[in-house]
Amino acid sequence: MLVLITGNAGFIGTNFVKKYLKNTDTVVGYDKLTYAGNTENMSEYKNNKNFVFIKGSINNKKYLKEIFSEYDFDAVINFAAETHVDRSYDNLQEFINTNIMGTKILLDTAKESWKNKYEQKKFIHISTDEVYGSLDGEELFTENSALFPSNPYAMSKYYAEYYCKMYYEKYGLPVVVTRSSNNYGPFQNKEKLVPKVIYNCLNKIKIPLYGDGKNLRDWLYVEDNCKAIELVLKKGRPGEIYNISSNNERENIYVIKKIIDIINEVKHVNINDNIIEYVPDRFSHDRRYGICSDKIKNELKWKPETDFETGIENTVKWYLKNTDKNDKEGK
Repeated sequence: MLVLITGNAGFIGTNFVKKYLKNTDTVVGYDKLTYAGNTENMSEYKNNKNFVFIKGSINNKKYLKEIFSEYDFDAVINFAAETHVDRSYDNLQEFINTNIMGTKILLDTAKESWKNKYEQKKFIHISTDEVYGSLDGEELFTENSALFPSNPYAMSKYYAEYYCKMYYEKYGLPVVVTRSSNNYGPFQNKEKLVPKVIYNCLNKIKIPLYGDGKNLRDWLYVEDNCKAIELVLKKGRPGEIYNISSNNERENIYVIKKIIDIINEVKHVNINDNIIEYVPDRFSHDRRYGICSDKIKNELKWKPETDFETGIENTVKWYLKNTDKNDKEGK
C-alpha cells in the first residue's frame, strides 16, 4: 500500500509511522511542522527507504492536488489537527482553519483524485472522545451516543466528523472515523499533561492543576491506539466509527502524583506534592470522559495491551532519557 499520513511529525502520527514502517508499505508523511510538529520526531525513520516526507498544510489544496497527482495513494490517514483545549479558546480561527476546513479540503482532494474509483481505497479520520462531551453516570458512550462537544477544540473535531459523514453518505468516499480516549506516550508535546508534569518536575516549576484535580480521563497508551488504527486501515468498514479506549480511568491528581513517584524513584530525588498548585477550574471543563470500545474489539479483534501503571512508567522513563534532545527543539 501507498499511504498518505498527514500530521506525521506530531504525537500520534509519529508513533504510528514509526510502527507502520515495520511493514513493507510506503508512507508519504505530510506535515506543516508547526510548534507541535517536531522534526526530531522523524529522526528514527526519516531515512527509511519506504518513507517520503513533504512539508505542507492540509489547507493548501493546490499543493495537495499536485501530491495526489504524483502519488496514487491507496489510503489517507488524517492525524493533522490543532489539539490543545486551552489554546482553542485563544486561537479559535486556527482550529477552524485546520480541523474543519483542512479536513474538508483533504476530503475534497481525495474525492477528486480518486474519481469515484473507491475500491481498495480508504480515508481514515482521527477524531477524539471529546466530541461526546462530559459523561454523567456509570454508562459509557458508544458510537451511537449523541454528541455534545463543550469546548472549541471538541467542536472543531465534531464539524470535521460532519464533513466525513457527508462525504461518505453523499459521494460514497470510503471514510472511517476513529475516536480515541486520552493518549499518552513518547513524542508528545509538553503542553499536554503528562510531559508537562515531567518537564515541570525536572525544572522545579509549579504544576498547575485545575479545580479539585478529580476530573476523570481514560488513559490510552499511544502504541495501543496505533495498533487499533492499523487494524482500521486494514479491516475497518467505510462509513463506520470506532471508539478506541483502554478502560484505564484515572483522576488527573492520581496521574500527577504517579509521575512524581516514578521520577523520584528513577532520578533518586525527593519531589513532594507541594510542587502541585491548585488553580481555578478551566471554563467548561468536562468532568469525565468514558467510551465503550466493544465494537472494535468484536469486529476487528483489537484489545489494549498496556495497563496504565506499565504505560506511564515506560513513558516517564522515555522522557527522562530524551529530555535534552526534545528541549533543543523547544518541543
